Amino acid sequence: MTEMINAFKMAQSQFDHVASLLNLDPQVAEMLRWPTREYKFMIPVRMDDGTMRVFFGYRVQHNDARGPAKGGIRFHPAETLDTVRALAMWMTWKTAVADIPLGGGKGGVPVDSASLTVGEKERLCRGWIDQMWRNIGPRQDVPAPDVGTTPQMMGWMMDEYSKLVGQYTPGVITGKPVGGGGSLGRTEATGFGVIYTVREAMRHLKMDPAKSLAALQGFGNVSQYAALGFTELLGGKVVCVSYWDREDRAPYTVTKLDGVNVRFLMSITDIYGSIDKDKASAEGYTIEDGDAWISKDVDVLIPGALEGQINAETVKRVSSRVRLVAEGANGPTTPEADAVFKQNGVFIIPDFLCNAGGVTVSYFESVQNDMNYYWTKDEVLQRLDTKITQAFNSVLEMSEGQKVYMRDAAYMVAIDRVVKAMELRGWL
Repeated sequence: MTEMINAFKMAQSQFDHVASLLNLDPQVAEMLRWPTREYKFMIPVRMDDGTMRVFFGYRVQHNDARGPAKGGIRFHPAETLDTVRALAMWMTWKTAVADIPLGGGKGGVPVDSASLTVGEKERLCRGWIDQMWRNIGPRQDVPAPDVGTTPQMMGWMMDEYSKLVGQYTPGVITGKPVGGGGSLGRTEATGFGVIYTVREAMRHLKMDPAKSLAALQGFGNVSQYAALGFTELLGGKVVCVSYWDREDRAPYTVTKLDGVNVRFLMSITDIYGSIDKDKASAEGYTIEDGDAWISKDVDVLIPGALEGQINAETVKRVSSRVRLVAEGANGPTTPEADAVFKQNGVFIIPDFLCNAGGVTVSYFESVQNDMNYYWTKDEVLQRLDTKITQAFNSVLEMSEGQKVYMRDAAYMVAIDRVVKAMELRGWL
């Protein structure tokens, strides 16, 4: 069992550590330790059987010094105000480290979206907007999809907002379907962004991707395209992916030591990242327990699911062969696990750098919405590669120049940019 981690305390702890490295003014640090605004609200939804069910929604706007708050809306049973606070804070650093003109925000509803019908999901999405529409917008706060939400759900949210404000406003939400104001390349963006950073890290570490093995946690959108990118863009092998089984309500790991066929696994995976294990078994894949991915004898670990997965206990199971950990998920590694990785010389690509591809293409989507002109997929992915490579190199340069851990370097780059924006706006 994974130990319970308070994500917000972890986010604050990481920030406090870097604030001391930067000799940040304690008053400025206190401002950045907390969100600027928080919203909690009730969403009554008429269910298909005619009953009324009450849900609760959250939106946290951590900092908007560099631009409108930006961050997804997560529908997950374990969602709490503290997880949303942490994710909003990490979004502030993510947009800053990627050097895009946005701040940090996050939203959520404690619900298993897979348990709702299509109609119930639509009414919940529209209800979320009904409660928050006055406090979001293209120049205020721009939500996006996250765990448990989809492009279609963003389309409903954008439509509800447009109705309430009385004009078509595609830029209020990103991650929308293509044809409904969405951007080409958005589906691949986060996973491919992970792989662009992995490529740069392997170049730095003088690792040969073609001779490298990877293990991934999760098989939702991020991990699917990270796995695809690792095999098809870099030429490496993925030996296993883990996933959450909706029917059994339990995690499993799907393994093939001579390399999984990522496109085959994608073809037997539902929209929530749940793999059909019977079909996988029939093709010679081994089905293992949900934690098996972390102990594989591989060169690269890509945790791409939920926060707190590599912690004081689970880090003991990580193979001594692992040289690189690429954090596709938000906050997957706890400070205790970080200490072990530092001691063992494992190279970390921190979450808010590693998975910044999604928010970068979300920014590109907003730009395209403003222009009312849309780029080709190749243009989007090329711009993404350029932006993510620049971000990685700025963090690596800070890490080597200041002789600090990559996570600390990423925070140093990001916090410095946010503080400068606050100073330029006269907030300090």
